[in-house]
Amino acid sequence: MKISELGAQLRSGMARTTIAALSVATIAGTVPTFVPQASLVTPAYAQSGPVSLADLSESLIDSVVNISTSQTVEASSGDRNVPRPKLPDGSPFQEFFDEFFENQPGSGSSGPRKVQSLGSGFVLDAEEGIVITNNHVIADADEVVVNFNDGSRVDAEIIGRDPKTDIAVLKVDPKAHPLKAVKFGDSDVMRVGDWVLAIGNPFGLGGTVTTGIVSAIGRDIQSGPYDNFIQTDAAINRGNSGGPLFNMSGEVIGINTAIISPSGGSIGIGFSIPSELATNVVAQLREFGETRRGWLGVRIQPVTDDIAESLAMDEAKGALVAGVIEGGPVDDGSILPGDVIVTFDGKEIDEMRDLPRIVAESPVGKAVDVEVIRKGKKETLQVTLGRLEDGEKLASAEDGDSDGENALEESSVELFGMTLNTLNDATRETFGIGDDVVDGVVITKVAEGSAAARKGVSAGQVIMEIAQEAVKEPEDIVDAIDNLRDEDRKNALLMIADKDGNLRFVTIRIDG
Repeated sequence: MKISELGAQLRSGMARTTIAALSVATIAGTVPTFVPQASLVTPAYAQSGPVSLADLSESLIDSVVNISTSQTVEASSGDRNVPRPKLPDGSPFQEFFDEFFENQPGSGSSGPRKVQSLGSGFVLDAEEGIVITNNHVIADADEVVVNFNDGSRVDAEIIGRDPKTDIAVLKVDPKAHPLKAVKFGDSDVMRVGDWVLAIGNPFGLGGTVTTGIVSAIGRDIQSGPYDNFIQTDAAINRGNSGGPLFNMSGEVIGINTAIISPSGGSIGIGFSIPSELATNVVAQLREFGETRRGWLGVRIQPVTDDIAESLAMDEAKGALVAGVIEGGPVDDGSILPGDVIVTFDGKEIDEMRDLPRIVAESPVGKAVDVEVIRKGKKETLQVTLGRLEDGEKLASAEDGDSDGENALEESSVELFGMTLNTLNDATRETFGIGDDVVDGVVITKVAEGSAAARKGVSAGQVIMEIAQEAVKEPEDIVDAIDNLRDEDRKNALLMIADKDGNLRFVTIRIDG
C-alpha cells in the first residue's frame, strides 16, 4: 500500500487507535490491516462490569439498617459557644440576644442532656435478630435503636463489642419486624479493581447506595493492632460507619468503618474491615459476648534491612522477638529474644504486623508450629497458645528511660558514641535499674548526634546481648565488635533493656 493511499484512508475518519496499530505494522514491514473501532475500544474485560445495579440494590436495601443512639452527658459551661454580652437596660437588642442565647447548645439548665448519633448496620441473622455495626457507632450509648428501610424502629440490645477491630453485635426482637438477612462473603478472593457496592446512612440519608471498586487491599491505617483494611473508592461518608460493602453476588465482604478526608466528606478513600477478619470476631461475640483471642506472649519489632544483615538473613521479613512476657505461653524457653518468627501455623509472616493478627485469629489452647530463625539457622518449634485477654496486663510494656548524669566512670569504654560501664550496685542505684535486669553492660552516657543516639539509645539502658551472645563487661562488647569485623559484618545487633527489663533490638553500623 502506498503512503498516499494510507493517508487517504486515515483522513477518511479511521479511529486514532487504528493509527497506533498501523504505525506498529508499518514499522514491522507488514501490510497494515484495519481493525474495526469497536473491537479496539471495548476489549473483553470491559464487558464484565454491571450494566445496572438496580436489581442488586433492590434485593439488598431492606437488609441494611440505620443505627441511632442516644447518650446522656453532663452539660458544662464550655458547651455555650458565645458568652452572653452585657447590654444596657432597655436596649432594643435585648429580645434578639435573649432568643439567640437561649437556643444555644448548653443554654438554660446546666444538668444532663441527651446527645444523639447516627450510623449504619446490616442484618446477619433474621431468625435470631442479629445486626452488625461498628463499635464506635454504639460506644457509650444509653439507648440503641435500629431503623428499617420502611421507617419502622426497633430497640436493640448490645450483646458484644470489640474495640480492637471496631465491630459490635446487636440483637433485636425478630418478631417485632420482618427481617431480611445477608451473609458474609470471602474477602480474600477480592482483587484490586473488583466492583463493590455500599449501602448506608450517610448524614442521616438512609438507604443511600454508592458503588466503586476495590482500590487496594491489606491497608494499615494505624487505627488498631489488626489493621488489614479493604480500600475502596465507593463513596463513604459520616453515617456510613457499620454499613456493609457488598460484592457483585450480594455478599458482605467488608464493614465500612473509616475514611480519609480533610473536609469530612468522601474524597474516594474509604476503608472496610474485611469479612475474613470480621467473621471470627462476630462468631465469638455472638457466642461469648466477648472475644477470645490467641496469645503468644512475646514483644516484637520489625525486621529492618540492617537487622536482617546483622542476622545473616537473605531478606528483611518476619517479626523479631524483642522480649518474652513473664508467665506467658512461651516463657519456657521455647522462643527466645532475638528469634525471628518467619512462619506461624503454616502462614508466612512477611511483616511484623502480620503476626499479631494471625495469632489473634488462632484458637486459644491450640498447639501450633512456629518457624524461627535463631542464630542464622531455621528451627521449627511447637507452642500452645494462651488467651490474649487473660494476659494483657502481663503483656503491657512501658518504655522508661533514666536521665542519670552522674554514673561512675571507672573502667568505662567509649564505643559508637556510648560510654559503657559494668552493671553493679552503684550503676543500678544511679540509674534506677530494677532486679529484672540481671546481667549486661550499662550505657552511662550517649553522645549527642552519635550513631547510638540516632537509634534512640539513651543513658541508663543496658546492653544484654550483642550478635545474640550475652555480654557482662564492656570488654565483651569490644571483643564482639572485633569478631564481627573479622567476619566482614556491617552491623552489630544489640539487645537492650530499659530499667524495668523491657527489651528491644537496635543495630549499630560498625563498618564506618
